[in-house]
Amino acid sequence: MIVAIYPGSFDPITNGHIDVATRAARLFARLIIGVYDTPEKRLLFTLEERVELVKQAVAHLDNVEVKPFSGLTVDFARKVEAQVTVRGLRVSADFEHEFDMAMMNRRLGPKLELVCLMARPEYQFLSSSLLKEVARLGGSIKNLVPEHVAQALKEKEG
Repeated sequence: MIVAIYPGSFDPITNGHIDVATRAARLFARLIIGVYDTPEKRLLFTLEERVELVKQAVAHLDNVEVKPFSGLTVDFARKVEAQVTVRGLRVSADFEHEFDMAMMNRRLGPKLELVCLMARPEYQFLSSSLLKEVARLGGSIKNLVPEHVAQALKEKEG
């Protein structure tokens, strides 16, 4: 049984993230979405809020769990006995960043494999940062996030 992790800050989770998680859930026996507690960026949602938003977004996926984590991704993978890390790639700049992270993770956890899933065209431009800015400025985020996430954004920015 292959267990995969899908780590990220998910501040907030988008339909692009959900698409990657859905596709990864079809590939692996078990997928654990790891919500990173303290990324080096300004967060809108608390760790607890992000975990809850992700749980609601993937509740329809039977083989997916959501867990908060801190520290190194490779340590989280070891803790949950994962063999694979899943990442989504939107644009070529993502590849460069993911490549660098993969090489470091390979050094720290040589047995942890990386699987990258290409973003669907409708989500290639979508990032949580851009989404938060559009929501803050009153733009439409329809079809970019689940309804519960749109509502949470509205309440935060309210």
